[in-house]
Amino acid sequence: MADVNQALSFGAAAADYDRFRPRYPEEALRWALNGLAAPARVVDLGAGTGILTRGVLALGLQVVPVEPDPGMRAQLAAATPGTTALAGSAESVPLPDGSADAVLVGQAYHWFDREPAHAEIARVLRPGGTFAPIWNVRDERVAWVAELTRIAHLGDNAGDVTEKYTDFGPAFTPVELGEFAHTTTLTPDEVVGMLHTRSYWLTAPPAEQERIDRDLRDLFATHPDLAGRATVELPYRTFVLRSRRR
Repeated sequence: MADVNQALSFGAAAADYDRFRPRYPEEALRWALNGLAAPARVVDLGAGTGILTRGVLALGLQVVPVEPDPGMRAQLAAATPGTTALAGSAESVPLPDGSADAVLVGQAYHWFDREPAHAEIARVLRPGGTFAPIWNVRDERVAWVAELTRIAHLGDNAGDVTEKYTDFGPAFTPVELGEFAHTTTLTPDEVVGMLHTRSYWLTAPPAEQERIDRDLRDLFATHPDLAGRATVELPYRTFVLRSRRR
């Protein structure tokens, strides 16, 4: 089971999380939704500040965000007019049986206690409904991005997603994998700000936080692909694991 303190560490940095974390490509969301259209009802489980919620709303679907952290729910409400997140978790979803056409999870599935979460997700989904965790993962095939990962102790890499999560249990069909490439443009200061929303940095001792920040500044000042640039293109690989409720 994931570390609860790390899982709930994001609320204090909710505004920065919402500002700096990457969005999800529209083609990835459409693939995750598996052909659903309005008025389908989608649950955004572990909704955070609403980045995924807003992406799905933009496609014209109904979205019910569910999020355990009150700081994140407050930021979601502030950034997503007309939408209020329900207090709940993957292991205890405050919705009736069979009430969702899809359950999506953005950047949060690795925090779930998977066996009870799978049972809850299956309960909430209608038969044939779609379950799809989604991750934006930095493209570490790019040398400076791999160095960024090393410095900041970032744990979510492509292997973690594609090799660790291959089965959602007996209530779900075999998992399909989709991959989508995109980039986000940030200044070096914004990259540092984004890394300050990561659980490792948020829960690290002050000396370790200072070490990370110092090494990041050195990376941007000295790496031949970064030195002297006002902005950088941070490349991402978006992975979608898609399944249906049996």
